[in-house]
Amino acid sequence: MVRVKGGVQAQKRKRKIIKQAKGFKWTRNRCFRAAKQALMKAWSYAYRDRKVRKREKRQLWQIQIGSVCRANGMSYSKFMGELKKKNVEIDRKILAELANNNPEIFNEILAKVK
Repeated sequence: MVRVKGGVQAQKRKRKIIKQAKGFKWTRNRCFRAAKQALMKAWSYAYRDRKVRKREKRQLWQIQIGSVCRANGMSYSKFMGELKKKNVEIDRKILAELANNNPEIFNEILAKVK
């Protein structure tokens, strides 16, 4: 069997990694080994932070809902508990949006829950 040298494919693989590392600082955007390590780290951070982003958004919504509830004399936890009892199935994202952009609608929901 004839021996095939893998130079072309190896260079292609390396070029692909270097291209993905575009915008990195120092040797991490030029040298294959440094670029590969930087990309592995970046990908792991990206995976982790996709989860963290969801967590932070939910915290923000809770704070926004809680501040409007407290202004109307009710705590966040009591409000959410009452929503659950009354079978109102509006998620926190929508509630926070209503609290910020349409306070009159949010106040109606709050009045129904009280």
